[in-house]
Amino acid sequence: MNRKLFAGLAIAVACAMPASAADKIKVGLITKFPVPFYSTMEDAAKKYAAAHPEVQLVTGQGQAATDIEGQIALIESMITQGVKGLAITPVDPTVAPTLDKAVAAGIKVVLVDNGIPDWKGQTALVSTNNLNGGKIAGEYLKTVLKSGDKIGILQGVPGVPALDDRVTGMMEGLGDVKVEVVGKGATNCTLELGTSVTEDILTANPDLKAIYAACGPPIPGAVKSISNAGIGNDKIILVGFDACCGEIEAIKSGAEDASVAQFPAKMGELGIDTVVKAIRGEPVEANVDTGAGLVTLQNVKDFE
Repeated sequence: MNRKLFAGLAIAVACAMPASAADKIKVGLITKFPVPFYSTMEDAAKKYAAAHPEVQLVTGQGQAATDIEGQIALIESMITQGVKGLAITPVDPTVAPTLDKAVAAGIKVVLVDNGIPDWKGQTALVSTNNLNGGKIAGEYLKTVLKSGDKIGILQGVPGVPALDDRVTGMMEGLGDVKVEVVGKGATNCTLELGTSVTEDILTANPDLKAIYAACGPPIPGAVKSISNAGIGNDKIILVGFDACCGEIEAIKSGAEDASVAQFPAKMGELGIDTVVKAIRGEPVEANVDTGAGLVTLQNVKDFE
């Protein structure tokens, strides 16, 4: 065979072959803010990368649940660093235009934990089905409340679909138990606002029967406010979402009755795995459900 022809064929074959395991696939992970939930997610992603030597993982994290500018800066940094794929827990829909820049640069974007309404740039969404998770909370409340009972709601960040779905799902889960929502306030998923919003609801409604929180960090604040008001654990039914940030301890002490647990480790692992598959051109599911479960005093040891 002609040497030039052989060399040309060799180059063509080499170009057509998939990247070897030795070739690094640079992938980014951006999480919202520093709480155990997102730390667990990041740790799982790092374990995935350690088990897959071809994956080079770059991580970043915002400062707060409303740190939009910080997340935008992290996305831009990932683009500059040349990542081929990005898994991100979007802090707010307004980060979408910056993610468009990533997509335009050829980066595969996988949303983790929550989606962005009407945004078409994502390769996949890896998350809990938050509406179904909210229904799990509502179905529990249905067993301990009756129609006419008053309930307060500690919202997360209004306008973030995943957090709004948790409230919508909870109300749907109540079914034919028609409670009266007497107080509702945004907590931005912080302990401080969890404390103050709970105080306001309790002050205005001394006959309150239950409080539902759409995320975990406000729960310790709610527990503190209930205690400061001199209300016993058996007088207020407290249900949360995330089973994080002090909730396990609150359930064990009897201060919290139940929480809907997500599985952040699965989100971290499957988020990075989905990005890597997309980079390689392998088929991926548009929606990867990482599941949810109810934590109570009876099964809390399974979630420690």
